[in-house]
Amino acid sequence: MLSMLDISKAREMLKGVIHRTPLDYSTTFSRLAGCNVYLKMECFQKTGSFKVRGAYTKIRMLSEEERSRGVITASAGNHAQGVAYASRILKIPCTVVMPLNASPAKVSATRAYGAEIVFHGSIYDQAWEKAMEIAREQGKTFIHAFDDASVIAGQGTIGLEIMEDMPSIDVIIVPVGGGGLAAGIALAVKSIKPDVRIVGVQSKAFSAMKESLEQGRVVEVSNGSTIADGISVRKPGELTLSILKRYMDHIATVDDDAIVKAMFLLMERAKVVVEPAGAVGLAYLLNAPDVDLRGKNIAVVLSGGNVDMFLLGQIVHKGLVGIGRLIRISVQLVDRPGEFKRVVDTIAASRVNIVDVIHDRLGQDVKVGNAKVILSLEAEDMEHAERLMMMLKEQGIKYELLS
Repeated sequence: MLSMLDISKAREMLKGVIHRTPLDYSTTFSRLAGCNVYLKMECFQKTGSFKVRGAYTKIRMLSEEERSRGVITASAGNHAQGVAYASRILKIPCTVVMPLNASPAKVSATRAYGAEIVFHGSIYDQAWEKAMEIAREQGKTFIHAFDDASVIAGQGTIGLEIMEDMPSIDVIIVPVGGGGLAAGIALAVKSIKPDVRIVGVQSKAFSAMKESLEQGRVVEVSNGSTIADGISVRKPGELTLSILKRYMDHIATVDDDAIVKAMFLLMERAKVVVEPAGAVGLAYLLNAPDVDLRGKNIAVVLSGGNVDMFLLGQIVHKGLVGIGRLIRISVQLVDRPGEFKRVVDTIAASRVNIVDVIHDRLGQDVKVGNAKVILSLEAEDMEHAERLMMMLKEQGIKYELLS
Protein backbone atom coordinates (compact mmCIF):
# COMPACT_ATOMS: atom_id res chain seq x y z
CA MET A 1 0.00 0.00 0.00
CA LEU A 2 1.16 3.49 -0.83
CA SER A 3 2.42 5.40 2.21
CA MET A 4 3.16 8.92 3.40
CA LEU A 5 6.85 8.17 2.86
CA ASP A 6 6.21 7.75 -0.87
CA ILE A 7 4.51 11.16 -1.03
CA SER A 8 7.38 12.78 0.90
CA LYS A 9 9.88 11.27 -1.55
CA ALA A 10 7.81 12.57 -4.46
CA ARG A 11 7.92 16.02 -2.97
CA GLU A 12 11.72 15.97 -2.86
CA MET A 13 11.83 14.88 -6.50
CA LEU A 14 9.51 17.70 -7.55
CA LYS A 15 11.51 20.50 -5.91
CA GLY A 16 12.60 22.98 -8.55
CA VAL A 17 10.56 21.20 -11.21
CA ILE A 18 7.01 22.41 -10.51
CA HIS A 19 5.39 25.45 -8.92
CA ARG A 20 4.26 25.42 -5.33
CA THR A 21 0.83 26.79 -6.16
CA PRO A 22 -0.88 29.31 -3.86
CA LEU A 23 -3.75 28.59 -1.49
CA ASP A 24 -5.72 31.82 -1.77
CA TYR A 25 -8.53 32.96 0.52
CA SER A 26 -11.57 34.13 -1.45
CA THR A 27 -13.80 36.73 0.19
CA THR A 28 -16.36 36.44 -2.60
CA PHE A 29 -16.79 32.68 -2.49
CA SER A 30 -16.64 32.64 1.31
CA ARG A 31 -19.63 34.99 1.33
CA LEU A 32 -21.52 33.01 -1.31
CA ALA A 33 -20.89 29.63 0.35
CA GLY A 34 -21.18 30.69 3.98
CA CYS A 35 -17.77 29.29 4.94
CA ASN A 36 -14.09 30.21 4.71
CA VAL A 37 -13.07 29.28 1.18
CA TYR A 38 -9.44 28.79 0.12
CA LEU A 39 -8.67 28.08 -3.53
CA LYS A 40 -5.74 25.75 -4.29
CA MET A 41 -4.56 27.16 -7.63
CA GLU A 42 -3.33 24.12 -9.55
CA CYS A 43 -4.64 25.93 -12.63
CA PHE A 44 -1.42 27.98 -12.25
CA GLN A 45 0.75 24.85 -12.32
CA LYS A 46 3.28 24.22 -15.10
CA THR A 47 1.48 22.74 -18.13
CA GLY A 48 -1.70 24.25 -16.66
CA SER A 49 -2.65 21.25 -14.52
CA PHE A 50 -1.73 19.13 -11.48
CA LYS A 51 -1.00 16.19 -13.80
CA VAL A 52 2.66 17.10 -14.16
CA ARG A 53 3.25 16.22 -10.48
CA GLY A 54 2.38 12.56 -10.92
CA ALA A 55 3.83 12.24 -14.41
CA TYR A 56 7.23 13.58 -13.38
CA THR A 57 7.34 11.46 -10.22
CA LYS A 58 6.61 8.28 -12.17
CA ILE A 59 9.09 8.98 -14.97
CA ARG A 60 11.81 10.12 -12.57
CA MET A 61 11.61 6.72 -10.82
CA LEU A 62 12.23 4.69 -13.99
CA SER A 63 15.49 2.79 -14.33
CA GLU A 64 18.12 3.92 -16.84
CA GLU A 65 17.25 0.96 -19.03
CA GLU A 66 13.55 1.88 -18.98
CA ARG A 67 14.37 5.49 -19.76
CA SER A 68 16.43 4.51 -22.77
CA ARG A 69 13.41 2.74 -24.30
CA GLY A 70 11.19 5.77 -23.78
CA VAL A 71 7.69 6.25 -22.39
CA ILE A 72 4.25 6.26 -23.91
CA THR A 73 0.80 7.31 -22.77
CA ALA A 74 -2.70 7.83 -24.11
CA SER A 75 -4.42 11.12 -23.42
CA ALA A 76 -6.27 13.93 -25.12
CA GLY A 77 -5.42 16.58 -22.58
CA ASN A 78 -3.65 17.41 -19.34
CA HIS A 79 -1.96 14.05 -18.74
CA ALA A 80 -0.47 14.18 -22.24
CA GLN A 81 1.08 17.56 -21.53
CA GLY A 82 2.32 16.48 -18.10
CA VAL A 83 4.05 13.38 -19.48
CA ALA A 84 5.54 15.30 -22.41
CA TYR A 85 6.85 18.06 -20.14
CA ALA A 86 8.36 15.62 -17.64
CA SER A 87 9.97 13.61 -20.43
CA ARG A 88 11.54 16.73 -21.92
CA ILE A 89 13.09 17.70 -18.57
CA LEU A 90 14.47 14.19 -18.06
CA LYS A 91 15.52 13.87 -21.73
CA ILE A 92 13.48 10.72 -22.31
CA PRO A 93 11.79 9.86 -25.65
CA CYS A 94 8.04 10.33 -25.32
CA THR A 95 5.13 9.18 -27.43
CA VAL A 96 1.53 10.26 -26.83
CA VAL A 97 -1.41 8.56 -28.54
CA MET A 98 -4.31 10.97 -28.95
CA PRO A 99 -7.79 10.46 -30.42
CA LEU A 100 -8.32 11.90 -33.89
CA ASN A 101 -10.77 14.45 -32.47
CA ALA A 102 -8.38 15.78 -29.81
CA SER A 103 -8.38 19.55 -29.36
CA PRO A 104 -5.90 21.20 -31.78
CA ALA A 105 -4.75 23.47 -28.94
CA LYS A 106 -3.93 20.48 -26.71
CA VAL A 107 -2.21 18.65 -29.56
CA SER A 108 -0.09 21.72 -30.27
CA ALA A 109 0.82 22.16 -26.59
CA THR A 110 1.79 18.48 -26.22
CA ARG A 111 3.91 18.57 -29.37
CA ALA A 112 5.58 21.79 -28.18
CA TYR A 113 6.91 19.87 -25.15
CA GLY A 114 8.71 17.52 -27.53
CA ALA A 115 6.38 14.51 -27.66
CA GLU A 116 5.82 12.40 -30.75
CA ILE A 117 2.08 12.39 -31.44
CA VAL A 118 0.27 9.32 -32.78
CA PHE A 119 -3.39 9.76 -33.70
CA HIS A 120 -5.67 6.77 -33.34
CA GLY A 121 -9.39 6.18 -32.80
CA SER A 122 -12.18 8.55 -31.96
CA ILE A 123 -12.34 7.95 -28.19
CA TYR A 124 -9.81 7.55 -25.37
CA ASP A 125 -10.31 3.78 -25.08
CA GLN A 126 -9.17 3.27 -28.67
CA ALA A 127 -6.15 5.53 -28.14
CA TRP A 128 -5.30 3.55 -24.99
CA GLU A 129 -5.42 0.24 -26.88
CA LYS A 130 -3.07 1.63 -29.52
CA ALA A 131 -0.68 2.96 -26.86
CA MET A 132 -0.55 -0.44 -25.17
CA GLU A 133 0.12 -2.09 -28.54
CA ILE A 134 3.05 0.26 -29.22
CA ALA A 135 4.35 -0.25 -25.67
CA ARG A 136 4.44 -4.03 -26.17
CA GLU A 137 6.05 -3.83 -29.61
CA GLN A 138 8.71 -1.24 -28.75
CA GLY A 139 9.27 -1.96 -25.06
CA LYS A 140 8.18 1.50 -23.95
CA THR A 141 6.90 2.11 -20.42
CA PHE A 142 3.23 3.05 -20.29
CA ILE A 143 2.52 5.99 -17.97
CA HIS A 144 -0.96 5.57 -16.52
CA ALA A 145 -2.97 8.73 -15.88
CA PHE A 146 -4.15 7.74 -12.39
CA ASP A 147 -3.93 4.07 -11.37
CA ASP A 148 -0.23 3.99 -10.49
CA ALA A 149 1.40 4.30 -7.08
CA SER A 150 4.09 6.76 -8.19
CA VAL A 151 1.57 8.94 -10.02
CA ILE A 152 -0.68 9.00 -6.96
CA ALA A 153 2.28 9.89 -4.74
CA GLY A 154 3.07 12.87 -6.98
CA GLN A 155 -0.51 14.14 -6.83
CA GLY A 156 -0.45 13.70 -3.04
CA THR A 157 2.10 16.51 -2.72
CA ILE A 158 -0.82 18.91 -3.16
CA GLY A 159 -2.21 17.65 0.15
CA LEU A 160 1.09 18.36 1.90
CA GLU A 161 1.11 21.93 0.60
CA ILE A 162 -2.48 22.57 1.71
CA MET A 163 -1.81 21.33 5.23
CA GLU A 164 1.34 23.43 5.56
CA ASP A 165 -0.38 26.58 4.30
CA MET A 166 -3.59 26.05 6.32
CA PRO A 167 -3.15 23.60 9.24
CA SER A 168 -6.66 24.40 10.51
CA ILE A 169 -8.38 23.25 7.33
CA ASP A 170 -11.60 21.31 7.96
CA VAL A 171 -12.61 20.05 4.51
CA ILE A 172 -10.83 19.57 1.19
CA ILE A 173 -12.95 19.34 -1.97
CA VAL A 174 -11.29 17.53 -4.87
CA PRO A 175 -12.33 16.79 -8.49
CA VAL A 176 -12.54 13.05 -9.19
CA GLY A 177 -12.20 11.22 -12.49
CA GLY A 178 -10.08 8.11 -12.23
CA GLY A 179 -9.24 9.02 -8.64
CA GLY A 180 -5.48 9.63 -8.72
CA LEU A 181 -5.66 13.21 -7.47
CA ALA A 182 -8.20 12.45 -4.74
CA ALA A 183 -6.34 9.32 -3.60
CA GLY A 184 -3.03 11.14 -3.28
CA ILE A 185 -4.47 14.13 -1.45
CA ALA A 186 -6.62 11.97 0.84
CA LEU A 187 -3.71 9.76 1.85
CA ALA A 188 -1.41 12.72 2.52
CA VAL A 189 -3.95 14.76 4.47
CA LYS A 190 -5.37 11.90 6.54
CA SER A 191 -1.84 10.88 7.51
CA ILE A 192 -1.29 14.36 8.95
CA LYS A 193 -4.73 15.18 10.32
CA PRO A 194 -7.25 12.30 10.21
CA ASP A 195 -10.30 14.43 11.04
CA VAL A 196 -10.04 16.55 7.87
CA ARG A 197 -12.98 15.61 5.62
CA ILE A 198 -12.18 14.71 2.02
CA VAL A 199 -15.04 15.38 -0.40
CA GLY A 200 -14.78 14.22 -3.99
CA VAL A 201 -16.83 15.67 -6.84
CA GLN A 202 -17.64 14.05 -10.18
CA SER A 203 -19.69 14.93 -13.22
CA LYS A 204 -23.16 13.38 -13.15
CA ALA A 205 -22.46 11.93 -16.59
CA PHE A 206 -19.38 10.05 -15.35
CA SER A 207 -20.02 9.03 -11.76
CA ALA A 208 -17.97 5.82 -11.91
CA MET A 209 -16.02 6.41 -8.70
CA LYS A 210 -19.17 7.29 -6.77
CA GLU A 211 -20.89 4.12 -7.97
CA SER A 212 -17.78 2.04 -7.31
CA LEU A 213 -17.47 3.31 -3.74
CA GLU A 214 -21.14 2.61 -3.10
CA GLN A 215 -20.90 -0.94 -4.50
CA GLY A 216 -17.45 -1.70 -3.10
CA ARG A 217 -15.98 -2.71 -6.45
CA VAL A 218 -14.88 -1.13 -9.72
CA VAL A 219 -17.96 -0.18 -11.74
CA GLU A 220 -18.01 1.16 -15.28
CA VAL A 221 -20.42 4.08 -15.76
CA SER A 222 -21.23 6.49 -18.59
CA ASN A 223 -24.50 8.41 -18.54
CA GLY A 224 -24.00 10.72 -21.50
CA SER A 225 -21.64 13.61 -22.13
CA THR A 226 -20.19 16.51 -20.16
CA ILE A 227 -18.08 19.58 -20.76
CA ALA A 228 -15.77 18.32 -17.98
CA ASP A 229 -13.71 16.11 -20.28
CA GLY A 230 -10.81 16.00 -17.82
CA ILE A 231 -12.84 13.80 -15.46
CA SER A 232 -14.81 11.87 -18.08
CA VAL A 233 -13.59 8.50 -16.86
CA ARG A 234 -15.86 5.48 -17.37
CA LYS A 235 -13.95 3.19 -15.03
CA PRO A 236 -11.83 4.19 -12.01
CA GLY A 237 -8.61 2.46 -11.01
CA GLU A 238 -8.33 -0.54 -8.72
CA LEU A 239 -5.59 1.13 -6.66
CA THR A 240 -7.34 4.50 -6.46
CA LEU A 241 -10.58 2.83 -5.40
CA SER A 242 -8.83 0.86 -2.65
CA ILE A 243 -7.33 4.07 -1.23
CA LEU A 244 -10.53 6.09 -1.45
CA LYS A 245 -12.54 3.30 0.21
CA ARG A 246 -10.41 3.99 3.26
CA TYR A 247 -10.00 7.76 3.11
CA MET A 248 -12.84 9.39 1.14
CA ASP A 249 -15.52 10.81 3.45
CA HIS A 250 -18.08 11.83 0.87
CA ILE A 251 -18.48 11.91 -2.90
CA ALA A 252 -21.01 13.96 -4.86
CA THR A 253 -21.88 14.83 -8.46
CA VAL A 254 -22.64 18.09 -10.29
CA ASP A 255 -24.21 18.82 -13.66
CA ASP A 256 -22.89 20.99 -16.48
CA ASP A 257 -25.07 23.98 -15.55
CA ALA A 258 -23.43 24.14 -12.12
CA ILE A 259 -19.99 23.82 -13.70
CA VAL A 260 -20.70 26.66 -16.14
CA LYS A 261 -21.82 28.89 -13.29
CA ALA A 262 -18.69 28.14 -11.26
CA MET A 263 -16.37 28.79 -14.22
CA PHE A 264 -18.12 32.06 -14.98
CA LEU A 265 -17.95 33.26 -11.38
CA LEU A 266 -14.26 32.34 -11.16
CA MET A 267 -13.57 34.46 -14.23
CA GLU A 268 -15.73 37.40 -13.22
CA ARG A 269 -15.05 37.54 -9.48
CA ALA A 270 -11.62 35.92 -9.01
CA LYS A 271 -10.17 36.74 -12.45
CA VAL A 272 -9.13 33.09 -12.78
CA VAL A 273 -9.65 30.87 -15.83
CA VAL A 274 -10.35 27.26 -14.86
CA GLU A 275 -11.26 24.34 -17.09
CA PRO A 276 -14.59 22.54 -16.50
CA ALA A 277 -13.04 19.57 -14.66
CA GLY A 278 -11.11 21.98 -12.46
CA ALA A 279 -14.26 23.87 -11.46
CA VAL A 280 -16.41 20.97 -10.25
CA GLY A 281 -15.30 21.39 -6.61
CA LEU A 282 -16.46 24.99 -6.51
CA ALA A 283 -19.62 24.06 -8.43
CA TYR A 284 -20.44 21.63 -5.64
CA LEU A 285 -19.52 24.04 -2.84
CA LEU A 286 -21.86 26.76 -4.15
CA ASN A 287 -24.76 24.32 -3.74
CA ALA A 288 -23.57 21.60 -1.29
CA PRO A 289 -27.01 20.41 -0.17
CA ASP A 290 -25.79 17.18 1.39
CA VAL A 291 -22.94 18.30 3.69
CA ASP A 292 -23.01 21.06 6.31
CA LEU A 293 -20.00 23.27 5.55
CA ARG A 294 -21.17 26.49 7.21
CA GLY A 295 -18.43 28.36 9.03
CA LYS A 296 -15.76 25.75 8.24
CA ASN A 297 -12.36 26.23 6.60
CA ILE A 298 -12.67 24.73 3.12
CA ALA A 299 -9.92 24.15 0.54
CA VAL A 300 -11.17 23.73 -3.03
CA VAL A 301 -8.69 22.27 -5.51
CA LEU A 302 -8.88 24.05 -8.87
CA SER A 303 -7.11 21.24 -10.67
CA GLY A 304 -6.46 22.76 -14.10
CA GLY A 305 -6.83 25.74 -16.40
CA ASN A 306 -6.51 24.26 -19.89
CA VAL A 307 -9.83 25.29 -21.36
CA ASP A 308 -10.60 25.44 -25.07
CA MET A 309 -11.00 29.08 -26.17
CA PHE A 310 -14.13 28.36 -28.18
CA LEU A 311 -15.71 26.65 -25.18
CA LEU A 312 -14.67 29.59 -23.03
CA GLY A 313 -16.69 31.91 -25.27
CA GLN A 314 -19.76 29.73 -24.75
CA ILE A 315 -19.17 29.69 -21.00
CA VAL A 316 -19.09 33.50 -20.87
CA HIS A 317 -22.28 33.75 -22.91
CA LYS A 318 -24.18 31.12 -20.91
CA GLY A 319 -22.89 32.55 -17.65
CA LEU A 320 -24.16 36.03 -18.51
CA VAL A 321 -27.54 34.59 -19.51
CA GLY A 322 -27.72 32.46 -16.38
CA ILE A 323 -27.37 35.41 -14.00
CA GLY A 324 -29.62 37.72 -16.02
CA ARG A 325 -26.81 39.93 -17.27
CA LEU A 326 -27.49 39.10 -20.92
CA ILE A 327 -30.97 38.73 -22.37
CA ARG A 328 -32.25 38.41 -25.93
CA ILE A 329 -35.72 39.49 -26.96
CA SER A 330 -37.60 39.49 -30.26
CA VAL A 331 -40.05 42.30 -31.01
CA GLN A 332 -42.41 42.51 -34.00
CA LEU A 333 -43.24 46.08 -34.99
CA VAL A 334 -45.32 47.83 -37.60
CA ASP A 335 -42.72 48.96 -40.16
CA ARG A 336 -43.14 52.72 -39.87
CA PRO A 337 -41.07 55.61 -38.47
CA GLY A 338 -41.00 55.94 -34.69
CA GLU A 339 -42.01 52.40 -33.74
CA PHE A 340 -38.49 51.17 -33.03
CA LYS A 341 -37.66 54.45 -31.27
CA ARG A 342 -40.38 53.68 -28.74
CA VAL A 343 -38.70 50.36 -27.94
CA VAL A 344 -35.26 51.97 -27.67
CA ASP A 345 -36.55 54.76 -25.43
CA THR A 346 -38.12 52.21 -23.06
CA ILE A 347 -34.89 50.26 -22.88
CA ALA A 348 -32.87 53.43 -22.28
CA ALA A 349 -35.27 54.55 -19.54
CA SER A 350 -34.66 51.27 -17.72
CA ARG A 351 -30.86 51.79 -17.90
CA VAL A 352 -30.33 48.59 -19.87
CA ASN A 353 -27.55 48.60 -22.47
CA ILE A 354 -28.19 47.48 -26.07
CA VAL A 355 -25.38 45.12 -27.10
CA ASP A 356 -26.58 44.01 -30.53
CA VAL A 357 -29.51 44.61 -32.91
CA ILE A 358 -30.75 42.45 -35.79
CA HIS A 359 -33.45 44.08 -37.98
CA ASP A 360 -35.37 41.67 -40.23
CA ARG A 361 -38.12 42.54 -42.75
CA LEU A 362 -37.85 39.47 -44.99
CA GLY A 363 -38.05 36.49 -42.62
CA GLN A 364 -40.73 33.86 -43.20
CA ASP A 365 -42.21 34.53 -39.77
CA VAL A 366 -42.47 38.32 -40.33
CA LYS A 367 -45.88 39.62 -41.38
CA VAL A 368 -46.12 41.84 -44.45
CA GLY A 369 -45.82 45.46 -43.34
CA ASN A 370 -43.99 44.46 -40.15
CA ALA A 371 -40.37 44.18 -39.08
CA LYS A 372 -38.82 41.86 -36.54
CA VAL A 373 -36.10 43.22 -34.28
CA ILE A 374 -33.92 40.92 -32.17
CA LEU A 375 -32.06 42.71 -29.40
CA SER A 376 -29.25 41.49 -27.17
CA LEU A 377 -29.37 43.48 -23.94
CA GLU A 378 -27.05 43.85 -20.96
CA ALA A 379 -28.63 44.27 -17.52
CA GLU A 380 -27.15 44.46 -14.03
CA ASP A 381 -28.77 41.24 -12.83
CA MET A 382 -31.96 39.17 -13.04
CA GLU A 383 -34.00 41.70 -11.07
CA HIS A 384 -32.92 44.50 -13.39
CA ALA A 385 -33.88 42.42 -16.44
CA GLU A 386 -37.30 41.69 -14.94
CA ARG A 387 -37.90 45.43 -14.42
CA LEU A 388 -37.25 45.98 -18.12
CA MET A 389 -39.76 43.26 -19.01
CA MET A 390 -42.40 45.02 -16.91
CA MET A 391 -41.68 48.39 -18.53
CA LEU A 392 -42.04 46.88 -22.02
CA LYS A 393 -45.42 45.42 -21.05
CA GLU A 394 -46.55 48.74 -19.56
CA GLN A 395 -45.70 50.43 -22.87
CA GLY A 396 -47.75 47.86 -24.77
CA ILE A 397 -44.68 46.48 -26.50
CA LYS A 398 -45.12 42.81 -27.28
CA TYR A 399 -41.95 40.76 -27.12
CA GLU A 400 -40.69 37.18 -27.00
CA LEU A 401 -37.92 36.29 -24.57
CA LEU A 402 -35.36 34.22 -26.49
CA SER A 403 -32.79 33.75 -23.72
